[in-house]
Amino acid sequence: MIAITGANGQLGQKVITSLLHTIAPQDVVALVRSPEKASALRELGVQIRQADYNQPETLAAALKGVDKVLLISGNEFGKRFEQHKAVIDAAISAGVSLLAYTSLLKASTSPLLLAAEHKQTEAYIQESGIPAVVLRNGWYSENYTDAVQGVIDMGAVAGAAKTGKLHTASRQDYADAAAAVLVAKESQAGKVYELAGDQGFTLAEYADAVGKLSGKAIGYIEMEPNLFQSALLDAGLPEGLAAMLADTEHYAAKGWLQDDSHTLSTLIGRTTTPISETLEATMA
Repeated sequence: MIAITGANGQLGQKVITSLLHTIAPQDVVALVRSPEKASALRELGVQIRQADYNQPETLAAALKGVDKVLLISGNEFGKRFEQHKAVIDAAISAGVSLLAYTSLLKASTSPLLLAAEHKQTEAYIQESGIPAVVLRNGWYSENYTDAVQGVIDMGAVAGAAKTGKLHTASRQDYADAAAAVLVAKESQAGKVYELAGDQGFTLAEYADAVGKLSGKAIGYIEMEPNLFQSALLDAGLPEGLAAMLADTEHYAAKGWLQDDSHTLSTLIGRTTTPISETLEATMA
């Protein structure tokens, strides 16, 4: 059996859908914090088990009989390492044959604020001795495209990435990669995958793409990170999230979200989804 943590989330649901192309529903375990919210997963015929990162006592029962587990990183910044540690410890106790973990592109050397808890988690995985594979996911295209209506309304893309290239990929691309690793016949233990989109783009190029699809002139407002963070706060984002996004774009300007290795497309056996396609689907 293969278990997916955070299965009610956007990535988790897509991983499960991808897995069902090759394995039976009864061999997939959806680990969710709130089973009552898992109706969409239940309709797929997969097993639903309650598992809460913040309640370690729920994890042992959730992983009973599980062979492989995908640990999708949490989203509570500042709490994630302890949450991940709880899942890893439970996986060790359950005797799983493989733990897959969704980390961050270039996590071991990345200066991004976002990388800190990933570094801690990767180090703990290595120290624990559990058979593991690390999926270092780059930036998601949806991090930009989900906010496209605001861009159209404002008539501009604002950001601090300057002319840095962003090699984003769609959530489905990363989900397919996770599924491919989990069902691979070749041993995945000890492998680290740096995953990013085949094609990169600058924020100015993204603005042009939005303009072409919307039929409206869309400019690019280049901002310094501190001013971009203030703008995000003014837009109503929580302080921690605003700081993280501004920091990420600051380092994107320096190439930390750029990767042309094509590891992701090789892993999934197809080209990654261009930002234009994700954008078009969102706007449709």
